[in-house]
Amino acid sequence: MTILVETMDETNTLTSKQLDLIQDIITHASKVQELDGDYEVSVSFVDDEEIRELNKEHRGKDQGTDVLSFALNEGEDEVVAPISGMPNLLGDIIVSVPRISLQAEDYGHSFERELGFLVVHGFLHLLGYDHLTEQEEKEMFGRQEEILTSYGLVR
Repeated sequence: MTILVETMDETNTLTSKQLDLIQDIITHASKVQELDGDYEVSVSFVDDEEIRELNKEHRGKDQGTDVLSFALNEGEDEVVAPISGMPNLLGDIIVSVPRISLQAEDYGHSFERELGFLVVHGFLHLLGYDHLTEQEEKEMFGRQEEILTSYGLVR
């Protein structure tokens, strides 16, 4: 299993160490999820205004948020098999950098912990997890904690 993580920091505020963390945590999450094959995911870091615009445009919610995920297979009855020799394109994760700082402070943990939390949250959405019901939320957030704890990003 290999996973290519394309990162784009539109805010130019993340360090190379923080960008490396994104690659590492998604690779770790892929192993925990026991993904088989080759995958690709895009992770973009934006400001609050940009994520608000995306939330409004794609979800009809004119408000800011911390993370958005756009799965390429979302809404399809079955996952489309990738072309032979090509990775399975999972989709895009968009994260608000100002929200990382704000929420890390609110929750009393490091910027890196919140960064990892939001990226893993978005990644699990790309894999089909959701939190619309109490049961789905319990499963998704439990999986997130398992991934973050086993990686070493604890509160």
